[in-house]
Amino acid sequence: MAQLITSAEELSFSIDDIPSMPLPKEVLMVRPLHFSVDYVINPHMADQVGNVDKIEAQNEWTLVQSLFDQIGMKIHIMEDQEGLPDMVFCANQSLPYRDEDGNRHVFMSIMHAEQRKKEVPYFEQWYRQRGYELHFLDEEKIRDFEGCGDAIWHTGRRLLWGGHGFRSSLDAYQMISDTFGIPIITLELVDESFYHLDTCFCILDEHTALIYPEAFTDQGLGMIHTIFDQVIEASKYEAEELFACNACCPDGRNVIIQQGATNVTKNLRDAGFAVHEVSTYEFMKSGGSVFCMKMLLW
Repeated sequence: MAQLITSAEELSFSIDDIPSMPLPKEVLMVRPLHFSVDYVINPHMADQVGNVDKIEAQNEWTLVQSLFDQIGMKIHIMEDQEGLPDMVFCANQSLPYRDEDGNRHVFMSIMHAEQRKKEVPYFEQWYRQRGYELHFLDEEKIRDFEGCGDAIWHTGRRLLWGGHGFRSSLDAYQMISDTFGIPIITLELVDESFYHLDTCFCILDEHTALIYPEAFTDQGLGMIHTIFDQVIEASKYEAEELFACNACCPDGRNVIIQQGATNVTKNLRDAGFAVHEVSTYEFMKSGGSVFCMKMLLW
């Protein structure tokens, strides 16, 4: 069912028409030994160069890891590398997938920023060692693609949401759709503070999403509201300052989220979700929070 969708008028299916996909049971995290803010490649990093408390960052990372463990995820740990301070944000370097026959695949990223390009080969080696079939985009035709920072699987379905505009090229999704045989709903991002889809769009379960609406075009909002029965909206403050939409809900019930987003957490609890608040203040200095700090795996 390969298809690239750019407007609500092109949505010829409901979510119930999409083949089911198992929920991820594993999570990859990269240790933050070398994490720091050494350069500025997004608005959140401005004025933060050299300001990371490495001990506190390790404590925050460990708490996020422990929560994934508590909700039943099998955790894989990769060591980070000197000179790659953003490698800890391991949502960005790849897009993994498990097909209907149980075979494991992964598309490797083309990082937008030169400072992050050397991260990808370490992840390629990790997937290779574990028997994944690797896929690569044509770098002569496609400028950039930043994995699950922009490409987010719909909970329990073989449907992908693809953000583009800042870190990923729209044309990357055609090859991904054709290779995996899946529909991809593409969402243009329009606010540079929300440079990845995972900063403004969090799928909570099959029928519920958390978004910051001002990060999208009207066409994008139309597609989101067409597919999801319930859309929880974050305020600009909670989305931009507290990274509320960079939460992670791997099992359709438990939401791990940056602490302090009072309105969002109330709405999540009212909707029946179990909310686990964490501190990721050190990582937010570099423009990421919970979702950025992990890769869900099948």
